[in-house]
Amino acid sequence: MLLPWVLLVQVVFNLIWKVEMSGTKETGHVKWFNDEKGYGFISRDNGQDDVFVHFRSINSSANRKSLLEGQRVEFLVTKGPKGLQAEDVTAL
Repeated sequence: MLLPWVLLVQVVFNLIWKVEMSGTKETGHVKWFNDEKGYGFISRDNGQDDVFVHFRSINSSANRKSLLEGQRVEFLVTKGPKGLQAEDVTAL
């Protein structure tokens, strides 16, 4: 479990660096997702660059947030400190 101050730093960092690029949801499929590391990539249906996805961005009522390879998803694309990333990710 991360210490509360570490979580606060992560939240502040995300707020500073993330700028939403599109107000509309996109669709795509999970290219790959590593459960142990908690991240992967989504291929976009519009053919543009793949986007990074972190487990924190997955909408799920399950205790463990994960995605399956090939799974269809809907998401927002944002600009993170290292490039494009998916937020508000929902399985279809």
